[in-house]
Amino acid sequence: MGCDGGTIPKRHELVKGPKKVEKVDKDAELVAQWNYCTLSQEILRRPIVACELGRLYNKDAVIEFLLDKSSEKALGKAASHIKSIKNVTELRLSDNPAWEGDKGNTKGDKHDDLQRARFICPVVGLEMNGRHRFCFLRCCGCVFSERALKEIKAEVCHTCGAAFQEDDVIVLNGTKEDVEVLKSRMEERRLRAKLGKKTKKPKVAESVSKSEVSEETPGPSKVKTGKPEETSLDTREKKTNSAPKSAAAHGITSGKAAKRSIADSEESEAYKSLFTTHSSAKRSKEESAHWVTHTSYCF
Repeated sequence: MGCDGGTIPKRHELVKGPKKVEKVDKDAELVAQWNYCTLSQEILRRPIVACELGRLYNKDAVIEFLLDKSSEKALGKAASHIKSIKNVTELRLSDNPAWEGDKGNTKGDKHDDLQRARFICPVVGLEMNGRHRFCFLRCCGCVFSERALKEIKAEVCHTCGAAFQEDDVIVLNGTKEDVEVLKSRMEERRLRAKLGKKTKKPKVAESVSKSEVSEETPGPSKVKTGKPEETSLDTREKKTNSAPKSAAAHGITSGKAAKRSIADSEESEAYKSLFTTHSSAKRSKEESAHWVTHTSYCF
């Protein structure tokens, strides 16, 4: 059976051996990692952001993913660790002056040099094409090569001058080992943030309760300070009340003094007779009028 017509089968056609492992083209993999968004698989365009694991995204794609987290999206697993827009950092990238892009490709027949990168390291000048390790800082978002960090050791960013620590340095598109280290750092960072929020809540509650208690019951300082104010007000009222009394008394005494002074003065009798205190103004009962028609100034 078979082998009709003079066909001669070969061994690999009859015997099935183990399948060969398909090798991924390294150049194609680097191009996909450094030129395309991990979430939407579109070409990277500004604003470009990076997550805490060192993957590159378009900011628009991340916002759409956060607004619509549907289970149908297969690529959503790559960004499952992104819970909010705060988990990504907008990158400050330096343009490569030698990269032309689609400027000269008017007819569509220009050869694209995949090794030529859009961005470079602002310190050393290496191209960000995947051949060299690049990293960024979480505090400011500046991107430069790992060689620049090793050659120029400093605790301040080389481009903007912001201070950073070792935990702020995140490798872009690193190996599996780098991703595991970054993942552990990310989990520790998020745990610290949660614990910090929990500790802040009871402190805030205590401060609010203390303020309410202080408003309801005045402290000893308020009671002490209240007494002098009340006493001062009372003394002021007493002074104001006593002032007119003293003025009236003074007026009375001054009037008496005036009367005495007129009676005892050495003026003439004609001048003294003008006043009611003079002896001529005093009358007897017979000379005084009836009580109904009594007037002190009529005779």
